Amino acid sequence: MYGDGPVFKAEGASFRDQPYGRELPQGLWTTGLCDCHQDGHICVQTAIMPCVSFAQNTEIVNRGTIPCISAGLIHLALGFVGCCWLYASPSRSRLREHFALPEEPCGDFWVHLFCTSCAICQESRELKNRGADPSISWLSNVEKWSREKVTPPIVVPGMIR
Repeated sequence: MYGDGPVFKAEGASFRDQPYGRELPQGLWTTGLCDCHQDGHICVQTAIMPCVSFAQNTEIVNRGTIPCISAGLIHLALGFVGCCWLYASPSRSRLREHFALPEEPCGDFWVHLFCTSCAICQESRELKNRGADPSISWLSNVEKWSREKVTPPIVVPGMIR
């Protein structure tokens, strides 16, 4: 569905040449699960309409293959029956895979089951900190990177058997 590669593909200049390439901790989350206060806009949006924040994240993580509106409606519908975490936890797993992030403080399933809003906020901050703006579409991010001649952040692939 979203391919085996990272969410962002390196093109052009080296990753190390990018301004954010040296500042981000590799293999670590840039913010903690409970650091919602670091971005008030994301925090308020997620508190009021978590399906919107989740949908924006999902569109970026899936490179535009899942439209924002579809992801949001599914999340909203599952939220009415208290099961939105079933749909949200695999998205967190994909985000972690793309950036080689650890599964912490516990498994993705448990994080979304007990802390859905905090998890969605952390995922939004992670995308934003790594150069993708979840508030605009995948295509708008691609256009922005192209216009600014910026190579999106990439994950250094692990060993393949």
